[in-house]
Amino acid sequence: MRAATLRRTQLAALSRPRLSSAVAYQLTHPPSPSSSCSATQARPRCAYSTSVSSRRPSATAEGLPGIDQYSFTPSADDLSPIAVYDKRVESGVIRGDDHQRRIIQKLEGLHKQLLHYHPPHIARHSGSGFFTRLFSPTPTGPTAPPADAPKGLYLFGDVGTGKTMLMDLFYSTLPPSITRKRRVHFHAFMIDVHKRIHAAKKHLGHGGGDPIAPVARDLAEQAYMLCFDEFQVTDIADAMILRRLMETLLNHGVVIVMTSNRHPDDLYKNGIQRSSFVPTIELLKSQFDVTDLDSGTDYRRLPRALSQVYYDPLNDANRLEVQKIFDSLTDNPSDPVIRHRELETWGRKLIIPESSSRVAKFGFHDLCGNPLSAADYIKVTETFDTIFLLDVPKMGLESKDMARRFITFIDACYESKTKLFVTSEVPIYKVFSDEGQTASDQLQRTMDDLGLSTDLVGSSSMFSGDEELFAFARACSRLVQMGSRDWAETAAR
Repeated sequence: MRAATLRRTQLAALSRPRLSSAVAYQLTHPPSPSSSCSATQARPRCAYSTSVSSRRPSATAEGLPGIDQYSFTPSADDLSPIAVYDKRVESGVIRGDDHQRRIIQKLEGLHKQLLHYHPPHIARHSGSGFFTRLFSPTPTGPTAPPADAPKGLYLFGDVGTGKTMLMDLFYSTLPPSITRKRRVHFHAFMIDVHKRIHAAKKHLGHGGGDPIAPVARDLAEQAYMLCFDEFQVTDIADAMILRRLMETLLNHGVVIVMTSNRHPDDLYKNGIQRSSFVPTIELLKSQFDVTDLDSGTDYRRLPRALSQVYYDPLNDANRLEVQKIFDSLTDNPSDPVIRHRELETWGRKLIIPESSSRVAKFGFHDLCGNPLSAADYIKVTETFDTIFLLDVPKMGLESKDMARRFITFIDACYESKTKLFVTSEVPIYKVFSDEGQTASDQLQRTMDDLGLSTDLVGSSSMFSGDEELFAFARACSRLVQMGSRDWAETAAR
């Protein structure tokens, strides 16, 4: 009886409209009546559509839809970063930390500068279309950042240092006067940039010139405050364009705050043609206040009550329990479950085995056994509030590609604050495990840094190289957090 009551309480929480965890303090302090979701956002977190086809506009040269996150509009009397932080500490939402408070003082300083900052005018063009804006004749662009432009922030630290919380806090407290703003996961931002560049090259034709400057100008016109989460460089295509892209954005007066797991000097290590990337590193160090977040505290490992979101092993009892949850979340007669719904993503159709407009159910091989990309997973997690992933196997060396896709999917769920239910062959922390293998020294050091034991996580020789090891460790840490009651309560709002 008590278990049934608890489950009904948890399911009721899941049905509430979601707000970003970035504004956790606002869960008990509603915005003013004038506050609303931006009409330009692909799917505002405070409203839901009733069909998959209408939840997201189709991708166009205007940019990739659905990648801007945390679109909550602060009320006019919104507080500053340090005031909000102190309020959340007082209310017990987070635990106070002197080192973290010093970091927030830097965000506070930038917040105050932005109150009085007016970016330079970027000439608007007579047409509103993408190509009209992109290629209309304009004078030679600026060659240096405006003298009064606030210096951006580059916040770096290991898994669990509170990077995303700090970014959310800063973005949610930006002055209401800043309307041209964008907060986006860096990987999704670069997908958007490459899409724009590809469209521009097609329009220019062979030998038509370099499209990066006009693309950057167009981005600057749309937002002069950019917040990037998880800045990292693993792709030579990104590495080769980043310096020109960042330099042009800064010269147009764009202010950038970014989080990363690495110091600029450690970006794109051992990458192809890394020498060509060194100017980007120097640009980051000279134009940004580079700040180390590591205080030795992993904020994700602080004790929390766990909620039941992972079910192992794969037995009838667990399958039945998860099916009951799915049925409870999809029992609205006006929003029935549809089998084999088609979701359009990047010009192809992804089949959703079972879904309502807000809840989807996949088998593991549906999502990770097929050659899907990060963009596909972003589309899925931005379309559905709650995702059920069934029959996750234990993965060894023969499943390396599936393991990488699973990690990418977990990252997409985490970034979009998606509620996740999983059934798994083994405890979720042991899915990347090679039977009979011992963890490499490098992986063991990474797990030690995260406070994850070999007994808990399992051992794996599947991953090699710094970036792969970090992605694996980050997925483990995020799975720990996503299994907490904090996540169950805030992700569902």
